[in-house]
Amino acid sequence: MGKRLYVGNLSYHTTDATLQQHFSQAGTVESIHLLVDKFTGRSRGIAFVEMASEQDAQAAIQQFDGKDLDGRAIKVNEARPREERPPRSGGGFGGGGGRERRGGRRDY
Repeated sequence: MGKRLYVGNLSYHTTDATLQQHFSQAGTVESIHLLVDKFTGRSRGIAFVEMASEQDAQAAIQQFDGKDLDGRAIKVNEARPREERPPRSGGGFGGGGGRERRGGRRDY
């Protein structure tokens, strides 16, 4: 299994193809996951790149951390495992916000 890298401070114009071409200079790229805003479709400036081996990952960190890509000094390091978070509560419709709704006529 490959080694997953966090890549931050990316330009909003950086694409999967740009990352593939750039990181393949350090070794074999297994996969790329560029985070995209679901409303605008624009890059969020963060990606995860999985390299084929530990050696390829270390080479990528050494070659690219702090270096320019599309006009930005990118940050490259080992990705940490995702933290488990408690599920969010609320949201959506029917939360009420402390108000009680009554239908029909008012009888005071």
